[in-house]
Amino acid sequence: MTDYIIVGAGPAGCVLANRLSEDPGNSVLLLEAGGKDWHPYIHMPAGFAKMTKGIASWGWSTVPQRNMKDRVFWYTQAKVVGGGSSINAQIYTRGNARDYDAWEKEEGLAGWGYRDVLPYFKRAENNQRYANDFHGDQGPLGVSNPIAPLPICEAYFRAGQEMGIPFNPDFNGAAQEGVGYYQLTQKDARRSSASVAYLKPIRARKNLTVRTDVLVTRIVVEKGRAIGVELVDRPGGEKKILHAEREVIVSSGAIGSPKLLMQSGIGPADHLKSVGVTPVHDLPGVGSNMQDHLDLFVIAECTGDHTYDNYAKLHRTAWAGLQYLLLKKGPVASSLFETGGFWYADPTAASPDI
Repeated sequence: MTDYIIVGAGPAGCVLANRLSEDPGNSVLLLEAGGKDWHPYIHMPAGFAKMTKGIASWGWSTVPQRNMKDRVFWYTQAKVVGGGSSINAQIYTRGNARDYDAWEKEEGLAGWGYRDVLPYFKRAENNQRYANDFHGDQGPLGVSNPIAPLPICEAYFRAGQEMGIPFNPDFNGAAQEGVGYYQLTQKDARRSSASVAYLKPIRARKNLTVRTDVLVTRIVVEKGRAIGVELVDRPGGEKKILHAEREVIVSSGAIGSPKLLMQSGIGPADHLKSVGVTPVHDLPGVGSNMQDHLDLFVIAECTGDHTYDNYAKLHRTAWAGLQYLLLKKGPVASSLFETGGFWYADPTAASPDI
């Protein structure tokens, strides 16, 4: 029996495993349905472009979306140690300070104001460029600017300035609005995922066990308390139950966590009964109210050799690979999302809305 069972080795699970196992008196078991983050695409910044469909993901699609003429969309969700931080585009953007303040003032969430959460952002950061009122450089998570951005990035900034949008060197600093380089979760031209930042340095701890390729199918509840989990360690395998002495922690993502709760009988009782699940705890709202947004592209064709597209040619792909291996520069070292901006569609908005 272990003290803590953590279900899901995404960013939250990796951080919790790190912090809980700091105390040698705690035994911690971290369970992940996916595999280890061994694939080279995971660690090369540009590799994420190859992982959006298939590699290290569940392969899920949405149900037909009524406001999109019933179209069905691919919905990439990570299935690997490190979770989304192992397969995303590495853009490090915290969000607008006003949103945090609104959570505190309008929703009554004490302790969630921007000045309350800022110390935790700083504590997490190992920022390669900034160490100031808004950034830290002693944390585990590598954060850096693009290593060798393309010249077309500067043209983008000039275009923004011609429209009255200022250049902003730090979207996570004193102000968010403007155009500029994205900060990235990278260190030394490699992805700095939650696995790399929080789990890899502590894998030798004797009180921490990490198991991959195990699917938790149910939280075991007795007398109103979660006492363990039911799992299978291979497709069609026998179900096993593992017990937790202190806590079961569910950190399986925005879809995986409510799914597991409902499979365990925790959720809206009427809905659970309608699908043949015996309710254990009637908890309205579980499995509802998820919000997301579309990823929209506006594509413009360039007349010259200004983008990374030409590296799709075989001889240039080989050269790009050598650049990365020898110099840690070039297209492979890029997240491919090097620049962005935050501005106002509504000039009267309190904070950027696009």
